[in-house]
Amino acid sequence: MHPEKSAKKQGVETARVLSGIQPTGRFHWGNYFGAIRQCIDLQTAGEAFYFIADLHALTTLHEPARLRSLVHDAAVDLVALGLDPERATLFVQSDVPEVTELAWLLMTVTPMGLLERCHAYKDKKVKGLTADAGLFTYPVLMSADILAYDATVVPVGEDQVQHIEVCRDLAGAFNHLYGPVFTLPKPRLVEGSARVPGTDGQKMSKSYNNTLDIFADPATQKKKIGRITTDSRPVEEPKNPEEDHLYQLYSLVATPADRQAMADLYRRGGFGYGEVKKAILEAATNFFAAAHSRRGEIEGDAGRIEGILAAGALRARAKAQEVLARAKLACGLTRVKMPGRPV
Repeated sequence: MHPEKSAKKQGVETARVLSGIQPTGRFHWGNYFGAIRQCIDLQTAGEAFYFIADLHALTTLHEPARLRSLVHDAAVDLVALGLDPERATLFVQSDVPEVTELAWLLMTVTPMGLLERCHAYKDKKVKGLTADAGLFTYPVLMSADILAYDATVVPVGEDQVQHIEVCRDLAGAFNHLYGPVFTLPKPRLVEGSARVPGTDGQKMSKSYNNTLDIFADPATQKKKIGRITTDSRPVEEPKNPEEDHLYQLYSLVATPADRQAMADLYRRGGFGYGEVKKAILEAATNFFAAAHSRRGEIEGDAGRIEGILAAGALRARAKAQEVLARAKLACGLTRVKMPGRPV
């Protein structure tokens, strides 16, 4: 019996959370408030699988030493930020080769037109940039990432919902052909994922070079915050805090009381943006202080992260092997033992 059906038959509602993050740069506030924080909150909601997507990163990152370094840093940062390897399975995507085999099975039921409509590919084509096969088939590998663990919940921002829809379409097509093999996941929208402004007011993104890194040294962080763009309204003019990206950044890291006090100050007027920038730096230092402290402890414990990733890969592979075996049997790739023929 399919594992999810078995659980439902017994009246047990199971939640299996799945999320991946690319190691294409150090984590910034957009990564944390847009995804990581919710993943950490969800690690107690059921079974959680979180992976560092190094295979996906190969579509843009072609420096081996840098990729290895970023994978290590991503694992350290996630644990420092509160991911508990005793509660959640943390692993590196490429340590589970079953996922790439599963991606091929899904590729055989994937219409070209579906991939041609996906945002990442379309955006690159519109800009006249060359799109390789890795980018074109990226949604299929992402679908395999999700389906390999029977994930039921995938926390995503609004711009990632399409990928979950693709995943459900591919799983549905495979199930229609071969029977009930895959669990169809549901997206869980991350609140505020599109509302983390960068230093230029646009959405915070490595692509725009407008990020505030979580673990930047104090001097670098102070310099970046000091360079955040502002408008030219006079000091005495009252301002709407909800329309100002400086206030939006401050509200992410400030306490509720301080956030309210800052909003009141905006509405009264009579302040300079330099005061707000100073407040952002102070609030951010306090907000991430515990994570900075934990990161220092982790880095001082040689081998701890590699041990966590190795243990996570074992757990992840066990689940992925189970799902892959189910899929191969369904579509006829598992050979039946016959007299005189080794299997």
